[in-house]
Amino acid sequence: MKISKTATLAARRLFRSCQINGRLDEAKLSGIIRELGATQPRDFRAILHGLKRLVRLDLERRQVKIESATELDAASRERVAAGLAEKYGSDLFFEYQVTPELLGGLKIRVGDDVFDGSVKGRLDRLAQAF
Repeated sequence: MKISKTATLAARRLFRSCQINGRLDEAKLSGIIRELGATQPRDFRAILHGLKRLVRLDLERRQVKIESATELDAASRERVAAGLAEKYGSDLFFEYQVTPELLGGLKIRVGDDVFDGSVKGRLDRLAQAF
């Protein structure tokens, strides 16, 4: 669906109005969606589509995937989560995955940011250097 510039701007404006201290307020968002459905302003479907896209991107920014060669114990998980919460905020969603191919270390993906501290990653970087 192609969205007009006015609908995109309206969606951004509405999305910003749903945020409190940089975090999405779900109650405000649901109220705005209900209001859009009730009043049905011009191009409201495109506005809803743009708003949906912005919410999806916001959720993806808070998704954390942590890969390790072996299962992490509770203390290690808490230490990693505390460090990431300090940098990215406390409302992160964590997914832990065991990937034996890493050989050791961690590979952490937070939204678009990737931190590769795995042995496999280091070996790959070393091989590319030669």
